[in-house]
Amino acid sequence: METIVFSLLNGVIYGLLLFMLSSGLTLIFSMMGVLNFAHASFYMLGAYFAYTISGSTSFWLALILAPILVGVLGMAVERYGLRTVHVHGHVAELLFTFGLAYIIDEVVKILYGKTAVDYRVPELLDFPLFTLYGAQYPAYRIFILFIAIFMLAVLWYILNRTRAGLIIQAALSHPHMVGHLGHNVPVIFMTVFGVGCALAGLAGVIGGNYLVTDPAMAVQMGPIVFVVVVVGGLGSLMGAFIAAMLLGLLQTFAVAVDATFSDMFWWLGLTPTSEVGSITVASLAPMLPFLLLVLILMVRPTGLMGDREL
Repeated sequence: METIVFSLLNGVIYGLLLFMLSSGLTLIFSMMGVLNFAHASFYMLGAYFAYTISGSTSFWLALILAPILVGVLGMAVERYGLRTVHVHGHVAELLFTFGLAYIIDEVVKILYGKTAVDYRVPELLDFPLFTLYGAQYPAYRIFILFIAIFMLAVLWYILNRTRAGLIIQAALSHPHMVGHLGHNVPVIFMTVFGVGCALAGLAGVIGGNYLVTDPAMAVQMGPIVFVVVVVGGLGSLMGAFIAAMLLGLLQTFAVAVDATFSDMFWWLGLTPTSEVGSITVASLAPMLPFLLLVLILMVRPTGLMGDREL
């Protein structure tokens, strides 16, 4: 029971962190049709900006400033980069964002080195919030939970209950009509791209000290983010939320399971000493998102809640 409860808590928190990271990419794709290969790099920038700002001021100021800085940088990328290559089609956009990811990674290595930086949880939240089954649960993880839920609520409210959200959704399906009504569609696109990058930066701020902040963090999270977006359905925020929670719980429970294939499939004649029978479920945890991706694409190519095929 203890394993189930803690795996459930950790899985929900990890899933919400994945959603925070993937929601920006989903928003950008649904609005602009751009699969931003550099999205995880903006997540990394958020963590490094927060590390730099918190080192000279405080984590709470970094929580506000770092996503804003990442969002402004994202707007500049859209205005002076993506908008220029957009006329050449989606291949040019993919190549541009792919190259941008490499540039960001190399700049981070030059400025901060190739090893992990000492980005720590703020002292105000560095304590056990409660004790369950004799084990202490960190308060910072619950803080991540509340930040992710707050972000989800604000994002839903803006897109569904405000005039700005109405304009954004109208620009998605009828950009020329929105332009004829007097709205600057290129500025709307630039703003949406910046907001999407800022959401990735926010995930980096609260996830960098929860996981690890090093130059490899973008490479580690990037593929999983795309799995979340594709499994949930291209352009679907609700689909991304469901997929993120599903993947978070799936990976967390897989890591917690102390069993081998011989324990689970003994009826097939597998023995603990055989090559297949000695494989543990935990060792397959990194592969599970991609196995789920293949399964979803076989059964439902549009994803769980999407309407576009990959």
